Amino acid sequence: MCSTLIPKGKLLLIGGHEDKGREIVGENLKVHSKKATRSHFEILSSLISRIPRAHHRIEIITAASSLPQEMEKMYIEAYKQAGFTQVHIMKVEERKDACHPDAIKQIQAAHAVFFTGGDQNKLLALIAQTDLLSAIHKKYFSDPHFIVGGTSAGAMVMPETIITGGLIHEALYSSDIKMAKGFGLITGLIVDTHFIKRGRFGRLAHAVGLNPDCLGVGLGEDTALLISEGNRAECLGSGMVILIDGREIGQTNIHTAAGLTPILIENLKVSILAEGSGYLFQERQFLKQWRAD
Repeated sequence: MCSTLIPKGKLLLIGGHEDKGREIVGENLKVHSKKATRSHFEILSSLISRIPRAHHRIEIITAASSLPQEMEKMYIEAYKQAGFTQVHIMKVEERKDACHPDAIKQIQAAHAVFFTGGDQNKLLALIAQTDLLSAIHKKYFSDPHFIVGGTSAGAMVMPETIITGGLIHEALYSSDIKMAKGFGLITGLIVDTHFIKRGRFGRLAHAVGLNPDCLGVGLGEDTALLISEGNRAECLGSGMVILIDGREIGQTNIHTAAGLTPILIENLKVSILAEGSGYLFQERQFLKQWRAD
């Protein structure tokens, strides 16, 4: 990691599955492990400090979604069913909304901020380099009880380097991927979501090939990483997380291939996390059983 600052808050990155109708409130979900799936609402609620839930304030930012009014109703209903009463939808429809003094005060008073799914480019356009994001940064790095969460596009924008789009072919081509600077809440990671269902291994491998110092994190749906101190990751949920390490890449033509010349990459290292396991990013250390100490 490049940053010298160690965040005191927690970062929750969720792989998606937030747009499945009534499943948003966790009704009758089934998994192969024969136990109820924890929706991302349940994951989030389990992390907030132990004072009564009614006293927690959650800010939901739906700026990435093309259907914000529909998302608002679903998210508020879901959080209320989880026991939270102080749930607020933050309207960020223009960049000026992300610079309004009231928005900054809402972040300062919040226990958690949650970014919904949608379009990461829209989220960047509205929130990157604004007073709102600066307030989130300040609280995330200073408040040990603060949680910043995101699902789908809301998770992808959290790192310093992010994927903003791209095509998926049978081979990798230089024009297939688009990348940009993200929110910068964590460095040294590149996150992709809906990873298994949408077949995004090649896309994330491409991103890591271009940025071998970054660890690729591919999040399955209904699956999350809870990150403490910007380094200690715990896997939560019913699916898996694929990690792609490019620090030992051997031969590659990734910086010279052009047009329809396929990209080749030697010696990517892949790990798979499941619920209860963990990972230390800086040390590149796999933890078969998560250690809370």
